[in-house]
Order: sequence, then C-alpha cells, then structure tokens
Amino acid sequence: MSFPLGLLHQRLAPMRLYTLSKRHFVLVFVVFFICFGLTLLIGIAGPRVIDSTPYAPPPSHGPEVKVFNLSSPSLSTYNQQLWLTCIIQMDRDDNFKDVTVNFNMLVRINGVIENASIKYFNKEVHNRTRTLNCAQQCAEIIVVHLGYLNYTRYDVTVTFGNLSSIYHVKNFIWKTYKPTFSQVEIWFRFVFVVLTFVVTCLFAHSLRKFSMRDWGIEQKWMSILLPLLLLYNDPFFPLSFLINSWFPGMLDDLFQSLFLCALLLFWLCVYHGIRVQGERRCLTFYFPKLLIVGLLWLASVTLGIWQTVNELHDPTYQYGIDASNFQGMKIFFLVVATVYILYLMFLIIRACSELRNMPYVDLRLKFLTALTFVVLIISIAILYLRFGAQVLQDNFVAELSTHYHNYILLTMAFSFVYSPSKNALYESQLKDNPAFSMLNDSDDDVIYGSDYEEMPLQNGQAIRAKFKEESDSD
Repeated sequence: MSFPLGLLHQRLAPMRLYTLSKRHFVLVFVVFFICFGLTLLIGIAGPRVIDSTPYAPPPSHGPEVKVFNLSSPSLSTYNQQLWLTCIIQMDRDDNFKDVTVNFNMLVRINGVIENASIKYFNKEVHNRTRTLNCAQQCAEIIVVHLGYLNYTRYDVTVTFGNLSSIYHVKNFIWKTYKPTFSQVEIWFRFVFVVLTFVVTCLFAHSLRKFSMRDWGIEQKWMSILLPLLLLYNDPFFPLSFLINSWFPGMLDDLFQSLFLCALLLFWLCVYHGIRVQGERRCLTFYFPKLLIVGLLWLASVTLGIWQTVNELHDPTYQYGIDASNFQGMKIFFLVVATVYILYLMFLIIRACSELRNMPYVDLRLKFLTALTFVVLIISIAILYLRFGAQVLQDNFVAELSTHYHNYILLTMAFSFVYSPSKNALYESQLKDNPAFSMLNDSDDDVIYGSDYEEMPLQNGQAIRAKFKEESDSD
C-alpha cells in the first residue's frame, strides 16, 4: 500500500522532525537521558518520603484479648497522611510452615486538637476481621490510614481478639510524609507547572501562522496533551496544605488519570491516523478508541473513589479486606488493558509494515516508537521497584519518578520535534509557489520532472543535495 508524496504533505504544517539530522536525533535522546539523570540525582540527594516512628509495646503472654493505647507524634498539614502499621511475631518451631490465621481487630480513634481537648474522630468502634499471613516472617498489617489530617495528634486504641498466645505484637509504626519532602514536592510541582506553561505557550506560538486544519495529527494531539500535562502537575496542589479536606487529593488523582488516559488515546490515534490521511470519521475512527480508553479511565477512577469514600467512613478500611468486590473490578480492568495492548500492537505492526518505505512518515514512526518504548521501559521498572517490594516506598526517587518527570519529559520532547521550525512558514510558501520553485529548475526538470522528486526521502535536505550534485556532474 502506497501513498503519493504530495497527498501526505499537501496540507500538513511542517514539523521540526523533518529537518533534524541523525546528530540532532541523538542529541534529543541525550538531552532526555540527561534530564532523567538529573532528576534521579536530585531524588537521591533529596529527603526521604516516609517518616517512621516505631512504638514497642510491653510484652504480654496473657489472655487472647490484647489492648494497646497508642498516641501519634505531633502532626501538621505538611505530614499530609497518617498510617499506623503493626508487626506481629510468632513463636515457631523447626517444623514451621506457612500459616494464615484470622483474628478480630477493634479500633477506636480520638483526635486531639491544639488545646489538648479530646474529640471523637468517629463515634463508632471499627470492628474488622483481619488475616495474618506468616512465612519466614509475618506480613505487616496496616491498622489505620487517614487520607488527610484534621488534628494535631491522634489517640488510637487497638484491641486484638481471638489471637492465639503464640502470636505477639512486636511493635507498631506510625508513618507519615516528612514535612521536608512536602516542601520539596511543592517547589517541584511549581517548577513543572511553570515549565509546562512556557512550553505550551511556545508550541501554540509556533503554530499560530498555520490553519488548524493543516496541522498534523501529532500537532493536534500535542495541543490537547500539553494543557492536560499542566493539570497533571496539579496547580491546585497547595490547597491540600491550606484546607483539611479529601477534595484536593481526589482532584490530584483525577488529573493524573485524565492525562495518562489521554496519552493512551494519543498512541492509538497517532498509529492509526498516520495511515489514514483523509477524513477520520468519529464513529469508525474515534469511537472504538474512546470506548477502550474510556473504560480504563472509568475503572481506575471508580477504584480510587471507592477506596477514598470507604476510608472516609472507616479509616481501617483496606482494599484487601474488601477483596470480593475489588476482584471483579480488577479483572475487568485487566481484561480491558489486555484489549488495549493487543489493539495497540496491531496498529503499530500494521503501520510499520505499510509505511516503512514512505518518506517522512517512516521517520515519524521510528521517533515515536523509540522514545515511547524507552519511557515505558523506565516507567515499568520504576513501578516494579516502588510497588513490587513493599506498600510504602521510603525512597524519594520512586516518588519523584512515578509522579513527575517521565511523562513530562516525553511530552516536552514530542512538543519540540512536532513544532514547526522558525523558517517553516517561509519554506512552505516558497515550496508551494510555482514562480519561486521553477527558478532553480532546468527546462528538462520542468518538462520531464526531476529524479529526486520520485525517490523516497529519508532526510529531505541530504537526499536533495545528493541529486543536485549528480545533476551538476552530468
């Protein structure tokens, strides 16, 4: 399947991608990795994410019912969230095997305000049946999680029921975000918001002289992704330190899921749209892609809202306890994600097989695929390091890499190569004007056409110069 070169470029605004040499492409990737390395170095030198305060209760070998009264450290809004975890130790012999035991846990939470007066955080006592898994060591249990902090201190009473005497509570651990990390996070988000705003303005300024209907599909999508990237950086993030509410955190999660799903939709539309140069109908072109990505977005937002709402009513709620309800949503999400991956692979293989010999188009496919592949590999590695080892990762590198710079650097690299160069409008007008284009053509070229117009152009300037030299020697 082939397309006329004039059809592909007749009404498309030029991209900087077409004028870049191999050295410039290498430079783009080098700058990308330098920026990535700088963020890693900042993360290594930066503060730790989680501040842990252990509490070792006195040993008890008495009845099966064990009661513990705990007081959290002094808190502020910069601590953002609060976790209380528990580590249980089991007396075992040489014939020890993996065991799973169920027990009852009753939790009561009191909030302490600045004048030391005690007020109920929730009037009811939360009773949960928890499951303890023990292999070489017993798994850490999250007792309480508070998504936002209304009080300067919390008093928590934890009661273990039906727990055999061979199990002993080794210690409790209070975990919060370090205030220094919160301050660094505020500055990082501010810098990225300003940087994204500047890049968005520059990209819009570079396309101002071209009609929107002449933009390529990548340029149209960048005009959508850049404003969403601005929301992804969450300019409303400081509200979480000014008001004690779940709303700023929910807004942050909503913005992140919206940008990531838009990026997924971008890949589908570009790999398909680069083959479809005519009119792209809404029903046949956009609807299947919107359906798949929309289901992914709906599933992720539903899971987030579900857990947030349940935690507001019950701080002891964990998705692992509500496994029966979460399992169906998890299977649905994995099925839709599998359909998306298969569909994307089909579009990539078909685009590469049909357009691999097309001038310019092959270059667009190679750059998009290479840079996207690099970012996905980095993201998968970071997600594994962050969530594969433990629930809370005490490493600023993982937090910074997951939430910020991966997709920010990817989107900014796209905006650079897809934006027109400074002289793009002049060159396009000179090329489209017959009076100027015929000045440098010989009579034979005008009558019979020049050879280089029939040849595939991998790099327009280099190939044109090559055939110019051959014509001069003839």
